[in-house]
Amino acid sequence: MIANLVSEETAAWQWIDLESPTEAELQDVAATYGLHPSSVVDSLQPEHLPKYEAIGDIAFMIARVYDTEAHREADTIQELTNKIAIFFSSKFIITIHRNPTVLIKDIQEKYVATGIVKTPADLLVQLIKAVFRTYEAPARSLAEELDYYEAKTFLNKKMPPLTKGLYHLKRKATVCKRVLRLSEVILSNMQQKSFQPTAVQDLRDLYVHLETQYEEVNDGTNNLINTYISLSSQKTNEVMRVLTIFSAFFLPLTFIVGVYGMNFEFMPELEKTYGYPAVLFIMGLVTLFIYLWFRKKGWM
Repeated sequence: MIANLVSEETAAWQWIDLESPTEAELQDVAATYGLHPSSVVDSLQPEHLPKYEAIGDIAFMIARVYDTEAHREADTIQELTNKIAIFFSSKFIITIHRNPTVLIKDIQEKYVATGIVKTPADLLVQLIKAVFRTYEAPARSLAEELDYYEAKTFLNKKMPPLTKGLYHLKRKATVCKRVLRLSEVILSNMQQKSFQPTAVQDLRDLYVHLETQYEEVNDGTNNLINTYISLSSQKTNEVMRVLTIFSAFFLPLTFIVGVYGMNFEFMPELEKTYGYPAVLFIMGLVTLFIYLWFRKKGWM
């Protein structure tokens, strides 16, 4: 579907938005506006990573928008983000995307319809800013999720199974951080072009803010994973320590019982009246000796 959001009748430039375009529609637009064939091919690839290239007086860039409807366990760039391709020149902007996006509608209503955006350069700045802002809510959500896992790790007496959740948390933070870093090439090229310095600096500040947030979540997740593994190992060691202590108590007792369980006719104290109590008394002394020895060593 092709939508003419800004026409030459109302302004000296155009904004053409293509949603899920057919190859014929895209080729027709490419021929009309002189788009490079290789860039057109890239705009059709849904898995393409962020990029920026300038061919003549037309700049082509690919940005990736965070998908708010992505599955909870999605953890790849293609699963978490959607691609939006942008062709930019001083006379037009062409946006191409496969899925419907609120981003385009919001920009058209808030900035184009109100007259805040007056040039393609102004529109491009708002587009890239809107793309970056789609990562703000996920960053806050991941930070809250990290706090939840920290509380579960440190406040619960019994260690809950958190490895799967921590893995997906780390993967999402890493993927978003990678997408933002790949998108930095767009900012670098915009700073070299004739864009308003203040607007580009605002974009740079937003980019740094988001990158810092995801860096903190990523580092916090790594630290929590290491702590979780350490605590799990510590609890396992505590269990093994208790079992070892019990084994140390029962090992000599089992030996004594095993000796007297042998079917020999002549064994010490078998025919004595107090033979049985005497053996029990010796077993009690052995147990007491082991207990005092463990206390002296600080093992109990």
